[in-house]
Amino acid sequence: LEAVDESVDVVLLDRRMPQVSGDDVLSTIRERGLDIRVIMTTAVDPDFDIVDMPFDDYLCKPVQKEDLVAAIEQQLTANRYDDQLTEYLEVTSKIALLEAEKTDTELDASEEVTELRERAERLRVDIDDAISEFEDFEAAFNELSRHAE
Repeated sequence: LEAVDESVDVVLLDRRMPQVSGDDVLSTIRERGLDIRVIMTTAVDPDFDIVDMPFDDYLCKPVQKEDLVAAIEQQLTANRYDDQLTEYLEVTSKIALLEAEKTDTELDASEEVTELRERAERLRVDIDDAISEFEDFEAAFNELSRHAE
């Protein structure tokens, strides 16, 4: 738990560990306000108690390597998407504020506004790409679910 800081992107966490409860570790991570994705990887079958647990994904053991890799990739994509969405909202709010206060001539002459608009467009494309990745993950998950039945 001491090694968990902002440099960590994804934590794989078992609910039952020898010295400490995974549920307690999860609570501590969230209480610290760390922006870390948490994947519970555990032999504990999910029950209604998971509803209030702040994890990002839950894999029941035994976990296949490809399922674990896919879950980690999905969380990294989600983290990137979250950062990009936050930045996109910041950039577009600045653009909207300037558009409300400045004339079209002033806006068109501003290098800063041009850069903001270009940044907003790049972020929008990146966000659209991330959404497509999520749709791919969802399709793969649905395919896995069908094969598990």
